[in-house]
Amino acid sequence: MTERDGAPEPAAGLFLTTPGGTGFHFDPGALCLELLTTGGPGAHARWEALHHPSDLTDWLPRCRLRLAVGTVRITADQLAAARTLRDALWRLTTALAHGDTGGACDAEDHAVLNRAAAHPPLVPQIAPASTMAWEHPADGAQLVSTLARDAIALLTGPYADRIRECGAHDCRLIFVDTSRPGRRRWCSMERCGNRNKIRALRARRDTDPARASAAVSGPPHRTFTT
Repeated sequence: MTERDGAPEPAAGLFLTTPGGTGFHFDPGALCLELLTTGGPGAHARWEALHHPSDLTDWLPRCRLRLAVGTVRITADQLAAARTLRDALWRLTTALAHGDTGGACDAEDHAVLNRAAAHPPLVPQIAPASTMAWEHPADGAQLVSTLARDAIALLTGPYADRIRECGAHDCRLIFVDTSRPGRRRWCSMERCGNRNKIRALRARRDTDPARASAAVSGPPHRTFTT
């Protein structure tokens, strides 16, 4: 959500920065999938961003909830629960993205989601101008429950078979394809989609002598930014 006249209103997606410093917009299509951008298990551990409770509170204004820093009290144990939930969700969504609907880890990871969802969630409210808000102060257990319930709704809902991994060979971002045709391939057209266009353009020039010759002679051509 974004702020308008002091009240939150719906918005979607995160602004991420690549290791090279390039920024891009990424909308994974679900709140729970936004949590995956904070790190994860295995190879994702090198991107770990949730070292302290304050790291999670700093993430809240950027995610779909658009909760101001300080409105959710998060303890060290609740931070650990958020990371445990995130890691389970990484395994479940990655398996689905690769067509595995019955992995060996499913039962244990389902139990992680269920335990988290058993706590009371954040309480939604209607704010002035009929905008969405959340009752506060709240605590980390409510936050983790809200994330777990969102994950359960995604994994059991009509878009469960639309969970995708970015099609770029060096990107593992997970998103749910909610587009009507269901043909989304990239985490972001600004980043991986654009990089794919560049590679395809270069490949065509490399394999087409006429194009290569024309490129050398210097006529105008379309360029893409990274």
